[in-house]
Amino acid sequence: MKVHGETKPLREPMRGGSEGASVVVEPLKVGEVLFPRASFERTGGPFEKLRALGLGTPRSRWLTVPCPVFLVRHPTAGPFLVDTGLHPSVSAKPAANLGRVMAWYAKPKLEEGQDLAAQLRSRDIDPREIRLVVMTHLHFDHASGMSEFPQATFVLSQAEWNEATTIRRPLANGYRPAHYDYVFDYRTVGFTDNTTSYSTFGRTFDLFGDGSVRLASTPGHTAGHQSVICRLADRDFVIAGDAIYTHGQLDRAPTPPRPFDEHTFNRSLQELRLFARQYPQAVIVPGHDPELWATLERRYG
Repeated sequence: MKVHGETKPLREPMRGGSEGASVVVEPLKVGEVLFPRASFERTGGPFEKLRALGLGTPRSRWLTVPCPVFLVRHPTAGPFLVDTGLHPSVSAKPAANLGRVMAWYAKPKLEEGQDLAAQLRSRDIDPREIRLVVMTHLHFDHASGMSEFPQATFVLSQAEWNEATTIRRPLANGYRPAHYDYVFDYRTVGFTDNTTSYSTFGRTFDLFGDGSVRLASTPGHTAGHQSVICRLADRDFVIAGDAIYTHGQLDRAPTPPRPFDEHTFNRSLQELRLFARQYPQAVIVPGHDPELWATLERRYG
């Protein structure tokens, strides 16, 4: 597999940071997809992997889960996004963006007028003003809408880019190369040089050099998954991405049955669990928890 895009390493913080800055975070739901509950929390037993694919479970018992996007407002660097949700075309023709197999399997749904650009405009932000998009990872339900921001710089981990652009069976592993096969400005974080620990997270990168936004290496769900730690005025807001699917996994809920790498997944999970225990006031948002999503505030700052 060959893609047209090329990356540049991000070794120094991006411009726009300011000493003591905190940010405002607005969670946005940009579409929904359908998944078997057993793909989120392991069931055990000899047929666990088959149940994770939905075999033996009627679609009526699958979960309808949100595709989260986060609008982050930095006081001097300006607004940026974490992930992109579903492409606007999904509201009318899901297969055009996601392909027939993914459209059939995940039954994506995007209400008309609820695409990301429309939600940004409703918040008085011209989508063309978005110059930065941080990707937790490149799975289809997070990367579907990337093409809507050709003017932006996309920041992701080097390990994620390597995996997503070289894997032999991308569709079978949640990737659709058409979503990121563009000559965009891609910047990759290696999580080797210029990284520090932050609280319970072993490897983080200070995105603006002011401590307001930190990228945390949380691999396991994918080879290069990263979470995003945002400093609010009075606490941290952690965009966990798919390092956890549900909020219950911060406690004792079963973990997913099919992570990319179970060892690194458990290590990342342990970092999140320890953080949640040490900072109970922090807001930690998992990747696809419909019950938690219904309780989120419109704006955190």
